[in-house]
Parts: sequence; structure tokens; C-alpha cells
Amino acid sequence: MIIPALDLIDGKVVRLHQGDYEQQRDYGSDPLPRLQDYERQGAALLHLVDLTGAKDPTLRQIPLLTTLLRGVTVPVQVGGGIRQRDDVAALLAAGASRVVVGSTAVKNPAEVKAWFAEFGPDAIVLALDVRIDAAQRKEVAISGWQEAAGVTLEEVIGWYQPSGLKHVLCTDISRDGTLSGSNVALYQEIAAAFPAIAFQSSGGIGALDDIAALRGSGAQGVIVGRALLEGKFSVTEAISCWQNG
Repeated sequence: MIIPALDLIDGKVVRLHQGDYEQQRDYGSDPLPRLQDYERQGAALLHLVDLTGAKDPTLRQIPLLTTLLRGVTVPVQVGGGIRQRDDVAALLAAGASRVVVGSTAVKNPAEVKAWFAEFGPDAIVLALDVRIDAAQRKEVAISGWQEAAGVTLEEVIGWYQPSGLKHVLCTDISRDGTLSGSNVALYQEIAAAFPAIAFQSSGGIGALDDIAALRGSGAQGVIVGRALLEGKFSVTEAISCWQNG
């Protein structure tokens, strides 16, 4: 499915270039109308990232997120600096359907496995951001992409399979925010290796052709952010492309 995404800083819709807070582009202070418009156009799942909370969990935008989640009827997955159990509980209580967990899943797997046990595998999406080297090794990056974790994508997935892992959002960092197309080969490879996991592709979608290229890749969802904000195509057009080519 097509998954429209918004990143939020202090109530504003923004985009960061490859995770860099110093390279921020603002798209207005209207996240709710945007989400409602995405839903009207047929989006069946939405994606929100609280970048304020990611940078400083004490500043998590729970009141804003609660308003946004109540303002739409489709499921919404929410992430941004999820570090402890209470972060997961607070977002689920605010109305999130799933909570997106990134660096903590790599730094503290025992803790995150406990969340799988408590909240269930359907409530958690692992966000695994990778840099792919010349040998095609998919190394996971953490802490806003500033730090190499020293483990591969496949290794992290292996940690969580016994906990019932169902949802993985995988970003090729080199493609994020570039509008240069998705790494189709990456999703073909990992979807074939882990057929029980629903992979969401993220990074690089700039045109409908990029969505068409992912059809048949094994990815079950496509995160689309900047291209929608910049009017490259509409959600309706993206859904039609995903379904019909």
C-alpha cells in the first residue's frame, strides 16, 4: 500500500535531508488538513514522525499527535525517539495503531522484545535504516544515522523473529529525501529472504515511475513523504500506480 508520511517539528511539517536537522525544509503548519486530505484520497495507512520528540523525548508532541490521530479514521503508525516502554504506551494511548521503533531496537533488544510480548507484534514496526557498502553488506545505522551499529539488517531481523516480528520499515539512507528513486534490489532481496515479514520501503520516491518500479519487489508498503509535499503526484495517483502500474 501507499503510506503518506509527515515529519513534524514543533507542530510544523518539515523534511530533513538524510536526517540532518541543519538541513530542514518547512512545508507549513497544517499537518491535520494534510492528513485528512491524504485519507480522502484513499490512503489506508498514514505515517508520522515526531522529530521534536526524537531529538528530545521530554518534548514529545503528545497533544499534537493526539489531535492528529483523532482527526483521521485510518490507522496511523507513529515514531520518533522511542526509547522506553512508556513511550510506546503513550503513543498507543494517544491513538497510534503502531509505534515505530528504531535505534532502541538495535541498542537494547531485550527491552524491545519485552514490548513485543506486552503490546503484541502488530503494534510495533521496526525502523531499520541501512548503509550498503561495496560488498553489499547492509549495515544498520542508529542515532539519527550518525552512528554505525556494527550489525546488519539481517542480523537484527533475526533477533526479533522469535518475538513474532511482522513489520519492518527499511530505509536505504543514501536514497532518503533525494527523490532519486528507491533501491528496488534491496527490497527484492530482503522480502525473498524473510517472506513472513511485511516490509515497508522508504527513501527516494520522486515520481510515479519509482512506485511502479517497486511493484513486484516484495515490499508491501511504500512510504511517500517529500514527493507528496512538493506535488510531484497525488495520493490518488500513487495508489492507482501501485495497484495498476
